[in-house]
Amino acid sequence: MERGVMGVQIDRVRGKEMDQFLKAVLALKNMDEAYAFFDDLCTINEVQAFAQRLEVGRMLAAKCTYQKIELETGASTATISRVKRAMQHGNGMYQLTLDRVLDPKRK
Repeated sequence: MERGVMGVQIDRVRGKEMDQFLKAVLALKNMDEAYAFFDDLCTINEVQAFAQRLEVGRMLAAKCTYQKIELETGASTATISRVKRAMQHGNGMYQLTLDRVLDPKRK
C-alpha cells in the first residue's frame, strides 16, 4: 500500500503499545465483541467521534455538500475538512474501509 502525506502522522505513536492496540482490534471476532471492547476502552463521545468521521467520509465520497454533511451528522466544518484532507492526501483507508463495509464481497 502506498503511503500518503498523512501516513507519517501515525509514525509518531508507532511502537509496542500501538502494535498491541491494533492487534487487539484485529483480534475482535464479531460486532458484539467490538461493541464491548470499545465500550470498555473509550468514552461514548470518543466512539461517536470515530463513527461520525467515517460517516462524514461516506458522505464526502458520495459528493454530499458540507452543509448537508453538517446537518445530517452534526460534524463541524473543521471535522469535515479534516476528513476530506485525509481522504485526498492520506493513506486511502477511508475509501478502502468504506468499500469493504458497504460491499462486504470486496476484500
